[in-house]
Order: sequence, then C-alpha cells, then structure tokens
Amino acid sequence: MGLNRFIRRFLPVSLLAARAFAAPWVGEQFHEGDFPLVRDGQAAVIVAATEDFKVVSIAAHDLAADVERVTGRRPAVRTDVTGLAAPLVLVGTLGNSPLIDSLVAAGKLDVAALRDQWESFVIATVADSFPGVPSALVVVGSDRRGTAFGVYDLSQAIGVSPWYWWADVVPAKKSALFVAAGTRRFGPPSVQYRGIFLNDEDWGLQPWAAKTFEPEVGDIGPKTYAKICELLLRLKANTLWPAMHACTKAFNLYPQNKIVADDYAIVMGSSHAEPMLRNNVTEWTAPHEDYNYVTNRAGVRAYWEQRVKENGKFENIYTLGMRGIHDSNMQGPKTDAERIATLEQIFADQRELLSKYARWGSGVGGALRPDSGPLADQVSGRKAPPTSSNVKQVPQIFCAYKEVLDLYRQGLKVPDDVTIVWPDDNFGYVRNFATTEEQKRAGGFGVYYHISYLGRPLAYLWLETTPPALIWEEMSKAYDHGAKKIWIVNVGDLKPAEIGTEFFLQMAWDIQRWRRDNLQDFLPQWAEREFGAEHAGWIAGAMAEFYRLNFQRKPEHLQWWLPNQSPRPSPLTRAAIDERVKAFKELYGRIDWKTQALPESAHDAFYELVEYPVLGAALANYRYFLGEQGSPDAIKSDAELRWLTQRYNETVAHGKWRGLMNLEPADGQWKSMRIAPWQMPSFPPPPPKPAPDTIALAATRFSAKTDRPDSSWESIGDLGVTIFPTTAPSVDPANLATAAPHLDYAVEFPAAGEFTLTVRLLPTHPLVPDRGLRFAVGLDDAPPQTLICDVKDGSPEWAQGVLNNYVTVATRLEVPVAGQHTLRIYGVDAGVVLEQLLIAKTR
Repeated sequence: MGLNRFIRRFLPVSLLAARAFAAPWVGEQFHEGDFPLVRDGQAAVIVAATEDFKVVSIAAHDLAADVERVTGRRPAVRTDVTGLAAPLVLVGTLGNSPLIDSLVAAGKLDVAALRDQWESFVIATVADSFPGVPSALVVVGSDRRGTAFGVYDLSQAIGVSPWYWWADVVPAKKSALFVAAGTRRFGPPSVQYRGIFLNDEDWGLQPWAAKTFEPEVGDIGPKTYAKICELLLRLKANTLWPAMHACTKAFNLYPQNKIVADDYAIVMGSSHAEPMLRNNVTEWTAPHEDYNYVTNRAGVRAYWEQRVKENGKFENIYTLGMRGIHDSNMQGPKTDAERIATLEQIFADQRELLSKYARWGSGVGGALRPDSGPLADQVSGRKAPPTSSNVKQVPQIFCAYKEVLDLYRQGLKVPDDVTIVWPDDNFGYVRNFATTEEQKRAGGFGVYYHISYLGRPLAYLWLETTPPALIWEEMSKAYDHGAKKIWIVNVGDLKPAEIGTEFFLQMAWDIQRWRRDNLQDFLPQWAEREFGAEHAGWIAGAMAEFYRLNFQRKPEHLQWWLPNQSPRPSPLTRAAIDERVKAFKELYGRIDWKTQALPESAHDAFYELVEYPVLGAALANYRYFLGEQGSPDAIKSDAELRWLTQRYNETVAHGKWRGLMNLEPADGQWKSMRIAPWQMPSFPPPPPKPAPDTIALAATRFSAKTDRPDSSWESIGDLGVTIFPTTAPSVDPANLATAAPHLDYAVEFPAAGEFTLTVRLLPTHPLVPDRGLRFAVGLDDAPPQTLICDVKDGSPEWAQGVLNNYVTVATRLEVPVAGQHTLRIYGVDAGVVLEQLLIAKTR
C-alpha cells in the first residue's frame, strides 16, 4: 500500500481535515473497498427519507447538482430504497430517518459518537446495507444541520467550492469519483453559533438583489436569502443577522424569508441595535421619540411582543437590551445609573415575553428541537418537553456594543444564562475579554467582529483587507478567554469579503484547524482549492502581499485627514511613498501578466476573488500618491479603477453581479465618517525631505529569545510577536529579569549617548480593561523599564491608531559606548503584539 493510500485510509479524521480544504478521501482512481459515487458514466442514487427535515432534502438535491458540476452525471434523488439494485448515498438525520435508524438497529452503522451531539456528522461506507444494494455511502447527522454539513462536506471533497455560486468558482472536471472506505466523524463545532451579519448593504447587496437578481421583489428577498443560507451551510455556519438598513425592507416583513431560513435550518438573530428580532429602522413607524422605554414602556413592549409571538415557533437567537433606532444611544434615561436600571427592567420584560412565546430551546446535549410549529411533526414522533416555561433554555444574547460596554463595566447585571457578546472596536480589535470568574457564567460569551464598517473615524466598505493573521490573533485570543458560544462577523455586502468570511467561519467550526504554526498554509490551500495546484503558489503569494500592504493603510483610508478637517498630504517621506508605490506596481504586475495563464473557466472567479481587489487597491494607491506629487498619471489611475469597477458590474459572469460593486464613497451619505471623493489635490506636494537617521527593526527579527515554563514570545507570521499562551499570567514588574520571557535584538549603535526607542504595537485592547498594554525594555544588563501604552478607546489617538494599525510608546536609552548592544524586550502582560522597533539619536 502506497503512503498516500495509507494516509487516505488510516490517518485520523481530525488530522485529515486540518491538512487541506478538501480532505483527500475522494479520488478518481478506484481501490478495493472504495464507494463508487460515479463510475463508468453511472452515478450512485441519493436517498433522503420524506420523514426527515426539509434541509436534508435540499442538501441531497444540491449534492446531486454538485456531482453533475464535477462529472457531468446527475444522480437520481429518491426518498426510499425500494427496488434499488445500485450503489446509493443515504443521507439522513439520526432519529428522523427510518432508513438510517434501521441500519443502526441492525448493527450496520455505529452512531454512538453522534448521540446528543450538536451539529456533528459521520460519513461512512456500509457494506450490505439493504437487500440488493451492493454498497452504500451513509451521511448521517446528529441533528438537521449536522446532516446538511455532512452532505456539503462531501460536495467540497469532490471538488465543489462553497463559493461556486457566490464567486463563480468552476470545479475541475473529473470522469469518476470514488470515496475511500471507512468512517469519518466531524464535529461538534468549537463555537456553537457561527454566522454573518449583512450590513451597510446600500451600495452593493441591496441594489444588486433589487435590480439584478430579485427584481420581482425589488429588494433582498427570499430568493437572495436562499442563496445566502446555502452558502452558510456550505461554510458550516448556522446563524444569520439579516440586512437592516433603511434601503432594505425588514427581513420579517417578507413572510417567506423566515420560511426560507427555517427550510435551510439557519438560526435567525439580529444585531445589537435590533432587540427581539425587530428591525427598528423600517418597522418602528411611530415617532422616533416614542421608542423610549421610560415614557412608552407599554408601546415598546407590545412592539416586541408581536414579533416574538409571530416568530417564536422558529429557531432564533434573541438579542436582549435596547439601544436607539439605528446604532445610537438609548433614549429616556439621563444617567448611567438610570440606564443600568432601565436595561435590567428591559431584560426582565423581554424574558417574560420569551417565556410566553418562544418554542425552541436547547435540548439534551445542546440539540435543538421544537415542541410545536412547522417542524414539530418532523421529529419522528419524538416530542421535546415544552420550553416556553423555562426561558433559560431559549438562546439569548446581550451584545455589549459601544456605550453599552461601559454600562456592563459599571455593574449592569445580565441574566446568567444569557450569552454576553463582546464587540471589537469596529476595526478588528476585540474590546473586552472575560475574566476567569466571569467565564463561569452559564450563558458564556461570544464576539461580534468586523471586516467591513460604516462609522468613525473612517469607514471601510469597498475592499476586504483585514489579514487572516489578525483575525486569527484576535479571535483565538477571545476563544482562549471563553468566547465560545457565538461568533458573528460583519461582512458588509458579503462580496468582496469572501476570504475573510470563510477564514473566520473555519476558525469558528474548528479552532484548532489554523494555528500559529500553520497559519501560513491558509492562503495556499485556499488558492489551490479555487484555482488548482498549478496556480496556487503565485496566487497565494500575491494575496499575502495584498494583505501586507493594505494592513499598512486600507484603500478606504487613503487620506490623512478626517472628515471636517482641512486636507493635508500624508506624513510619509518621499522614500516611503516611492517604496509603497513600487511594491504595488510589482504586485499589479504579478496579477496583470499571469491572468491569462489561468483556464478561461477560472477567469470570472479570479477577477472577483483576486484580480479586482489587488488591482483596485494598487490603483487607489497610485492615484492618491501620484496625485500628491501632481502627476497626471493619477488621473489615468483613477480612470482605470473606474473601468475595472464597471467591468465587475457589467462584464464578469455575463453581468451576473450588475450593481454590486461600488467605489468608496459610493454616494454623499454619512459624510462625517467616510473618505472624501478622490480628486487631484489642491494643496502643494510636500517637499522632499531626507528620511530620519533611524534604526528600524521588525519585531519578528529578534536574534534570540528566552522562554519561561508558562509563557514565551512567539511570532504570528509577519504580523508581529506576542506572548503565548494568551492566558499566561502577568509578571510582577519587580521580577521581570528572572520571571519574564524576553526577546533579544542585536543593535549596532553608531555612537554613545541618548537614543529614543519607539515601539510600535498593534492597537489591541488590554486583557484587563484600563490597564494599558504593558511590557518592559532594557539595554544589555540594565534593569528593565516597564512601558505602558494606554491609548484611550475612542480618543483621537485611538482613531489614528486603528487607521495606521499601530500605536506607539517611547522611552530613552542610554548607550555607554558605540557598537553592538543587546536590546531586550520583556513580557509583562499577554495580549501585547509588538510590530516594530525604531531607534533614533535624541536631538
């Protein structure tokens, strides 16, 4: 037996899943014992029982379509095995499929590891499954989503990308498909609820849906949501916060929307500003001042009651609390003490409504089952006990977003069974972390994260440029500190946020899939799945450079003044500008001349996923920096950028995405938080000035490091260095020399005397609020100096920090003699990420 064959048969599934996007257990060559999904032009029959959930039937038909996409052969889909004498794929949910249950009863299928598990599944080959059936491949889930995840996992293993529709990724053609014999088990997920928030949809998703994809509705309606729900299942996600801007009619005002979500087994929730599934922007029709719980408690309560009464029979996560109509402060209370008291009363009132109307609750092992409503008759006669009398069984969250986080820190009491969801600061840095004592809460914690944002200091709504490494650093840290119940990522218009969306959701499904030691494999594996092994290397390299350059400054932040300030040139030196423009030109060239090397079938996907983002970012930088220098090439770059955008909307995929892509800013709304429309600058270009005589050291380029038994400094790719584990205890500043892990940097000082050390840190938030980011420095054997970078959240310094993706702290170094010395960085607290060290002679 060859090594590859041995790996396919016997390597543990958890390791197989971590090795690649599509686990190597489906191939084109037959080996003894393999299941023939497609052989000699014949496809196996897919069977899903009528007694099972609607999503199982949907997934079974999608699998048939996926097999046809790959092989040109479409399997038949049946509801029973009567008269079958051919290989079959049996798809079903444990306890809801009589066919699955009969195999279990006959001892032919071991499901002990699935019972009472959340969203888990087994894919197994079974011999002599039914009379006359030579072989069977069984996909069985512990619950309805577990089954669907198993089916779509098989689809991905045969070569169908989750983005086959949303990014037009065409699978490689294969003449045969064989599934290696054996049993593969997946789940339960690392994070129980995992999903996306469609937001700020005014300039992409809504106009595209309204005018191109779903003109019969003229909005984001059930046809669009069906495609979104399918994508979520293919990404092993289960939760959706729907679009909610004023341009979009509220999700629940289209009755079919919630039916679609239920058919796809997607859990519906709502954002921090939309308690109790209510979209206040379009559903609160009374005067805005009446949305006030102090003066209009009965009116607001009735408004919430109507929604819970209508939707309580479906599977939801209910957002508790109250803010303003649209991402604003709560009306009514005048002081923080009054706000806290009002919110605690609101919690009690909202939970009373849930106790009365909500019919979905957490069953044994976390499995959700209805006791009434449209799904109750699909539970194969097994009726769960009523949950309406026990509100603690109803999934609920409290999102401590913006000003609400301050109220929580001041003592706001959230019911113990409610999940507290920490926000990031809207720029990818998580704002709060649970203490060890807090982590004992029954409801646990979650995170609401952004890879797209409309807000201050400057929005970023055009390209998705948050590096996977930053998502990993922040979300793994949050997970380490107990945020394991729900993860929601704000994806804006969804496109072009495909890469960041999938990476975030992959982490949520399996927190161990991507680690510090294999993080660099994500982009190559992604590129191989989407474009093939032949092209994966250069595409992954281009995307890595795309993230590196845009992390220095997002394309939507290419102005160095904030709204309502006077325009001014960037503070970069001419050398720095030239270096940046050169890097983008090299990146542009990598993409521009290699595009034609791809097969024609890959051109649309490549344009959407790689070419447009990379060339768009490059051109945005050209027009800004060349414009600063007064070059007419800036105008040419602007024209090319607009042409590329028009091509995205009109030509790619034969106009499928017409109306989806718009440059930022797309209109004149929300001017106080968006970049100004580009024009040739009227201010004089900055005079060339020599770069300061500075020694610059990347934090990852240390010459030596010393670990401690419970902690060490480690690199996160090129992002920086930080303390691992993130739960490492803080070191007493008095014991740094002997107890702290440290990094050594060999520095050649040109002279003796006083130097200034400036350390750039990622603008992360401290693990302990108000403590600041703490570390220490020392030269040679000098006693360590503790440094504290304390940038107040929301301050002007914070605003510049998130635009630059770094903050700084400085200290003085006394150098006794010229020559080489050792600069030592000591760890004090975990959660500090060092990016760069700058050393300059004090003038």
